[in-house]
Amino acid sequence: MIHNIRFRLFVYSNENEDELYQALINIFGNVEVEREIAEGINEEPIIILSGTIFKKKILKEFVSNLRSDVNFNCNDFFDKLDKKMDDNANLFIRLSKDYAKNDELKILDCGDSIHLKIKIAAYPSKKRIAIPIVKELFV
Repeated sequence: MIHNIRFRLFVYSNENEDELYQALINIFGNVEVEREIAEGINEEPIIILSGTIFKKKILKEFVSNLRSDVNFNCNDFFDKLDKKMDDNANLFIRLSKDYAKNDELKILDCGDSIHLKIKIAAYPSKKRIAIPIVKELFV
């Protein structure tokens, strides 16, 4: 029901890259992570950790882990679903870096977080088709 998940995480100079890399491992298991260095507003380096997950086993485990996590509020998630999805059936979720470091998942609405772009397997690839699929996935 999910084609892929793209993730992106910014590591700022006051954060520990190894801890945040481990947070990604906590969420997805052993996945390939690309590392890029960018320059921030104050010319401080920012490390960008990113990647795309296609393996069905990892995708299913992620959905199962999120759905069963104590911090997951199904009703709140569904209430905001329309705003978190684009017209091409991409679901955008932000996860707390701090919770991920502790092997927990918590969805955030804003702020410094792990950004996920989840491509929902909907045919045709439209928001109106994808929303019921997402609801079925997370119930």
